[in-house]
Amino acid sequence: MRPKKVILCVDDNEQELSVLKFTLATNGYRVLAASNGQEAIAVFSTTPQIDLILADTNMPQMSGFQLAERLKRMRSHVPMLLLADGQAAGGEIHVADAVMARKGCSSLELLERVKVMSARKRGPRKGAQRIPQDEALAAAS
Repeated sequence: MRPKKVILCVDDNEQELSVLKFTLATNGYRVLAASNGQEAIAVFSTTPQIDLILADTNMPQMSGFQLAERLKRMRSHVPMLLLADGQAAGGEIHVADAVMARKGCSSLELLERVKVMSARKRGPRKGAQRIPQDEALAAAS
């Protein structure tokens, strides 16, 4: 049996966080929860096996975009998915791997995105040959 993927969910709204936790847990994920950015950083720094971060963009004290920057500096290989209210994603520069609109997003769409993002491989695929930078540049010209 494969180990469960570990997802860190961050949302200041208790109801939204409970729905996310329930949806993910009933679909075979192990869920860690945080109600704000500082709590998420504490959990992230003490739990090395996190496979995905799922965070709200609109939180007090530290937005999801700010949280993404901080967590990516700690471990850039961990994928991050932000859930945004309609206009929250517009114009923001962020380091998250993906931003989804919370409104109009079904649980099935969210689960599909989580499945794809949590399955990302760390580093090159097995058997893939890496092309040195100089050869890649020469082939392109």
